Amino acid sequence: MEFNTIEEALSAIRSGKIIVVVDDKDREHEGDLIAAAELTTPEIVNFMVTHGRGLVCVPLAEEIIDTLRLSPMTAENKDSMGTAFTISVDHCDTTTGISAAERALTIRRLAATDAVAEEFRAPGHMFPLRAKRGGVVNRPGHTEAAVDLATFAGLRPASVICEILKDDGTMARTEDLFEFAKHHGLPIISVNQLVAWRLQNRQFVIRDSEVELPTENGLFRLFTYMEYPSGNHHMALVMGNPKGSETLPIPLVRMHSECLTGDVFHSLRCDCGDQLNMAMEMIATEGQGILVYLRQEGRGIGFPNKMKAYRLQEQGHDTVEANLALGFAPDERSYDAGARILQDLGVSSVRLLTNNPDKVAALEIQGVAVADRVPLVIAPNATNMNYLRIKSEKMGHLYDIKIS
Repeated sequence: MEFNTIEEALSAIRSGKIIVVVDDKDREHEGDLIAAAELTTPEIVNFMVTHGRGLVCVPLAEEIIDTLRLSPMTAENKDSMGTAFTISVDHCDTTTGISAAERALTIRRLAATDAVAEEFRAPGHMFPLRAKRGGVVNRPGHTEAAVDLATFAGLRPASVICEILKDDGTMARTEDLFEFAKHHGLPIISVNQLVAWRLQNRQFVIRDSEVELPTENGLFRLFTYMEYPSGNHHMALVMGNPKGSETLPIPLVRMHSECLTGDVFHSLRCDCGDQLNMAMEMIATEGQGILVYLRQEGRGIGFPNKMKAYRLQEQGHDTVEANLALGFAPDERSYDAGARILQDLGVSSVRLLTNNPDKVAALEIQGVAVADRVPLVIAPNATNMNYLRIKSEKMGHLYDIKIS
């Protein structure tokens, strides 16, 4: 008997599928069916009540519970496991609220970003559960596991769960649960797995949306990615086949760090905006390529600290000295998330648009081969000349033009 991986479970949750989650033998020693609340269908509810046979509940993050003003079911919780039931509810658009379709509606609305307290009535047929902040690391229960799984799948921190009973009405245990999962073709994991996975504090990205983006340079597909554990949202703009084509088998790729002042306000302090524009133009010229836009403002120190660094530069510090004076490294960025985004897009080798050799090394370390470094040749201006010189002399950036 082997459990599925956490990544397989997250993929299933993100696809609107049901999984089985088993807790520790020394705890409840039970298994729950779990699915994402926002993707709940009548079919999911019907499967749970038909095959799970337990109580259908809706684990929610604390902020959702508070926003919807869902008060505790009892002032003194005497549950042996501390399960935090709130008052039961139905959505106001339901009739009795008990059918699979009406329960699914209530579940989805509990998870909705625009949900308000006034659209629910109590008592009802759905049982919200308050998940502890910190998830399974703080409380290794099904409630927290369900919210963690939805969160790390890039969805709202809300799930629907149902305990699994055997045909004779007794609780299904580990061996029964493996057989159940196999029979119904469901992934199965344990809470302990999820705890260990979280404690590794690994960085990973989850794709959470895809749209078309018409631009001045042509039509791109825009993918968004949630990075964990940072919570940053990164983007990838893709033109053509991200894996390349017969004529251009290795795609042109730009790994661009966010620079609000340069990218949006066209600041002359840096060359970031010019690099962004040139990269998009070069990708458009080839008709295919990828621009990965990483939320790493100020070389990773964030916008407020970047403004403090600018102030120090106005007082005579250079860009490296300013970072050091604020207690930061000259460059705080990591390109691990960018590499993982490329891998999600099926890219294993790139021609990298960059003047920064650190980006080449970072991608290579993460398993993305850099077949060629393609320089971005931007003519300096009177304002950013010294900035570019410092990046060349102190940070090793490579420029194919003279910077004096």
